[in-house]
Amino acid sequence: QVHLVESGGGSVQSGGSLRLSCGVSGYMYSGYCLGWFRQAPGQPRERVADIGSDGDTSVADSVKGRFTISQDNTKNTLYLQMNSLKPEDTAMYFCALDGGGCWIQVGRDRRRRGSHEYNYWGQGTQVTVSN
Repeated sequence: QVHLVESGGGSVQSGGSLRLSCGVSGYMYSGYCLGWFRQAPGQPRERVADIGSDGDTSVADSVKGRFTISQDNTKNTLYLQMNSLKPEDTAMYFCALDGGGCWIQVGRDRRRRGSHEYNYWGQGTQVTVSN
């Protein structure tokens, strides 16, 4: 059984940093897409960043230049380094895993895997950024 457990959330002031971790267990295949999502109250779940088993990464425009996604395969852990945090980053942050790639082909175009296209989710960790 696949389990994802997030940690590292907390309360910080604007401009501060946090590093989120997501421990993955029970996944036995070599191919995957791992993603970070966030959801603020009353808002839809938003993709933050993702990384494929080939190391390909993508970061949402809203956090580009401030957030970095990485993984340590020896520890089966996914990370999200968040710098220069803003109050609008306040949300519950979730990690997710799917056995498919991070790119989804849609006709002649392609896009990154959306939240509804991940099979496994963690419980989330709260990030609160104050002024």
